[in-house]
Amino acid sequence: MMSNASLLILPGDGIGPEVMAEVRKIIDWYGAKRNLQFDVSEDLVGGVAYDKHGTPLHDDTMAKALEVDAVLLGAVGGPKYDALDFSVKPERGLLRLRKEMDLFANLRPAQCFDALADFSSLKKDVVAGLDIMIVRELTSGIYFGEPRGIFEEGNERVGINTQRYTESEIDRVARSAFELARRRSNKVCSMEKANVMESGILWREVVQKVHDEDYPDVELSHMYADAGAMQLCRWPKQFDVIVTDNLFGDLLSDAAAMLTGSLGMLPSASLGAPMANGRPKALYEPVHGSAPDIAGQGKANPIACILSFAMALRYSFDQGDEAARLEAAIEAVLADGARTADLMGPEDGTPMSTSEMGDAIVAALDASL
Repeated sequence: MMSNASLLILPGDGIGPEVMAEVRKIIDWYGAKRNLQFDVSEDLVGGVAYDKHGTPLHDDTMAKALEVDAVLLGAVGGPKYDALDFSVKPERGLLRLRKEMDLFANLRPAQCFDALADFSSLKKDVVAGLDIMIVRELTSGIYFGEPRGIFEEGNERVGINTQRYTESEIDRVARSAFELARRRSNKVCSMEKANVMESGILWREVVQKVHDEDYPDVELSHMYADAGAMQLCRWPKQFDVIVTDNLFGDLLSDAAAMLTGSLGMLPSASLGAPMANGRPKALYEPVHGSAPDIAGQGKANPIACILSFAMALRYSFDQGDEAARLEAAIEAVLADGARTADLMGPEDGTPMSTSEMGDAIVAALDASL
């Protein structure tokens, strides 16, 4: 039995509450059948937090997030909030969590379950068995660098964003990638644009230095990010762990996401420095958005959110075997033909509801005992 395993759940907006309800079933199952007890609390983030508090993330919620072992988030945003000032848009709540928790390493796996290999837009032999991890630096780079903004320059406006990285920022995300690689296939590819960007030159130098001094056992290669995008589409299974900056990580992980066929299948983890108990600060969330067009209809795929909880089991609670059990249950359900609407074509029949998919995964967990 785990001790002091605390989890803050933030369902958020749109389909967030629906997919999170299925995660709660999984959490309850682990408590009842595997004696993994979690101290679970729940709060608001995003548009629903703005509706109640006038801010997308209340200070009290932020304080809770800093105290727990892990945060599990559903989704934020929706057209209802499009006219809000930028400072209080739902997405600002998520960005505040990432920034104040100092979650500098974003882990985005791209895994293609065998049962879905035909659903990818790429050939089956290209994606079958795919299991790669993109480690994206999350709290610096061009999204945060100064100066930034839209300014008057002569008789026209100019938009400015600044790509900025310090050695320490590159060092710590590189170490995250190397540590992760040691738990996988011991191979890292670092991607940047050292051929045209000074920040890319520094990135390559620091990653190489960290490797040579502390991780010589890990195979390291370097690749320009545009070439990396091409190689992800040509033969993605050549990679294991990819580490890259904030901008390129955003683009490359979205490209990798589509190798698996649906955003509804993709989890993510954002990790920070270790806390006093040795566990990293962590936030887990599905890659998909709030999907307001299907919210409340039972059409959402809960697998990405459930897989995000599996990542929490592995990275925050040292329960790798139980994470593997959950992933195997999902694999079994898909192999049996269970499909939500996002995993089906127009001629494929009637899809499962969100709740039915959750129930099927719980049944598969039962069968694993």
